[in-house]
Amino acid sequence: MSNDVRPFTIDVADELLTDLRTRLANTRWPEAEVVDDWSQGIPLAYVQDVCSYWADGYDWRAREAKLNRFDQFVTEIDGLDIHFVHHRSPHAKAMPLLLSHGWPGSIVEFHKVIEPLTNPTEFGGEASDAFHVIAPSLPGYGFSDKPTESGWGVEKIAAVFIELMARLGYDRYIAQGGDWGSGITHCIGALDPDHVAGIHMNLAMSAGPPDLENLDPDELVALEKAGYYQKWDSGYSKQQQTRPQTLGYGLVDSPSGQAAWILEKFWAWTDSADASGVKHPENVLDRDELLDNVMMYWINGNGASSARLYWQSFGSIEPMSVTVPVGFASFPAEIVPPVRKWVEPVYPGLCHWSDHDRGGHFAAFEVPDLFVQEMRTFLQALH
Repeated sequence: MSNDVRPFTIDVADELLTDLRTRLANTRWPEAEVVDDWSQGIPLAYVQDVCSYWADGYDWRAREAKLNRFDQFVTEIDGLDIHFVHHRSPHAKAMPLLLSHGWPGSIVEFHKVIEPLTNPTEFGGEASDAFHVIAPSLPGYGFSDKPTESGWGVEKIAAVFIELMARLGYDRYIAQGGDWGSGITHCIGALDPDHVAGIHMNLAMSAGPPDLENLDPDELVALEKAGYYQKWDSGYSKQQQTRPQTLGYGLVDSPSGQAAWILEKFWAWTDSADASGVKHPENVLDRDELLDNVMMYWINGNGASSARLYWQSFGSIEPMSVTVPVGFASFPAEIVPPVRKWVEPVYPGLCHWSDHDRGGHFAAFEVPDLFVQEMRTFLQALH
C-alpha cells in the first residue's frame, strides 16, 4: 500500500460517451403513468426530455472542464483509491473543512460553494472566513474505488476520511455533512476528537423525539414529514438496504433508469415548489447540474456500489458519543428537518443552530449562499 497522494483529472473516454448516446437512443420506454403528477414516480415525458437532452444537447466535455477547475487527487487507504477535491485557500490561516456527501449526491453538490469557501475575500467575506476544502467521493461513488468486501459502512468511511485528513497534514479541521455525510460526520466527531475542531450537519440521523407528549410545532412538522417519508418516499431505501445487487443490474445497464432513479429524489427532496406549490427539480437546479451529478454515477457504473452503503449501514451503526462542538442547520424542505429539542440531548457540545426559510436536502447545491454563510458563522462560533 502506498501513502502517495496523486493528482487526478477527470478524463472520460470517448468510447464511454459514445456508448452512453447509443444506450439512450435505444432505450425501451415504459408506458406513461396514469396520473397527471409525480405520485406514481417520475413522469415519462420528463425523463424522455432529459434523456434526449443528455444525448444531443448536454456537453460533457464542457462540464468536465468546469469540474476540473478544482484541484483533485487520489490516494490509497485500506486498499481503495479514494478520490477527493483538495482546493486550498490563498489565505494562510484557513481552516480545513471536510465535506461529505451522501446518496444520490456527489462532489458535484459542492461546485458552487468551493470557491466562496476557499477565497472569501472575492465573495463578500473576510480572510478570517477562509477554508481549505477537502471533498472526497465516498467509496463506491464517483471516482473512488468500489469496495470488494463487506464492512464499508459509515464508521469505516469515517475512519478512512480521518486518515485522509491526517495524510494531508491537517491536525485540526471541521467536518460537515448531509444525508449519509451527516452519519459519517457524526462518526468523525466521535472517533477523532483530538483533531476535530467541530462538526456541522443538516440532517440529524441520531436524534429523535424523547417522548410523544406535549409536542412543539416543529416536532409535529418533523413527525409528519417522517410519516410521509415512511409511507410514500422510502421504497428506494428499502430496496438499496436489502437487495442492492439486484437493483444494480438495471441501474448500471440503463442510463435512463439511472437518471430516473436519481432525479426523482431531486424532485422529492429539494425546495423546488413554484408560486402555485408545484414542485420541479429544475425550479432550483439547472438541467446541466442535475446531469453532472447523474454522470458521477453513470461513468463508473456505481448503481450497485452506491446502493450497497444502505445494505452495509442500516441497522449496524453503533451508538457513538460526540463531545466536540456541534452546529446544525435546519432547512424547511429537508426530508425530516432537525429539531433542536431532539438534538440537544445527543450533542452536548451544540454551539450553533440556525433555522432557514428556504433550502432542502441538498443545501450546498440548492442554496449555496446560505450554506457558505452557515459555514462562516459556524467557524466564528468555534473561536
